[in-house]
Amino acid sequence: FFHDHTLLILIMITVMIAYIMFMLFFNKFTNRYLLHGQTIEIIWTILPAIILMFIAFPSLRLLYLMDEINSPLITLKAIGHQWYWSYEYSNFLNLEFDSYMIPTNELDINGFRLLDVDNRIVLPVNNQIRILVTATDVIHSWTVPSLGVKIDATPGRLNQTNFLMNQPG
Repeated sequence: FFHDHTLLILIMITVMIAYIMFMLFFNKFTNRYLLHGQTIEIIWTILPAIILMFIAFPSLRLLYLMDEINSPLITLKAIGHQWYWSYEYSNFLNLEFDSYMIPTNELDINGFRLLDVDNRIVLPVNNQIRILVTATDVIHSWTVPSLGVKIDATPGRLNQTNFLMNQPG
């Protein structure tokens, strides 16, 4: 909806500017009040501000709704290290493990190269899940393409996102 709303405003602006330019190219008459007028200067200063407000208010509402987290059932903390990830289930007492990538020579026939790990995380289906992501050394990226989740892990910063899985996999 926001994309369509913004695109409609941009199309209206583009059509209006194209019409004005077309009329200026083929019009031989000039208006002396248009060239030296305080009224037109006020209009072309205030009109863009009003247009920007029509774009900004739905955008701010959308940003607020995206940041809202609906009481997650489980919280997972992912910590990026040099060659592996550490996971902590903070809802349970002392449940943490490391997840290393499986080397190519030890990979199964049906395995995914550079994606399969020795310890996978297990998360519930049809429940709100919050994930906290950080790193210990350099910037990492925690990604699950099938969920549409990608979040950066930055040292010294705790990033948070949430998602809902509606099918196992």
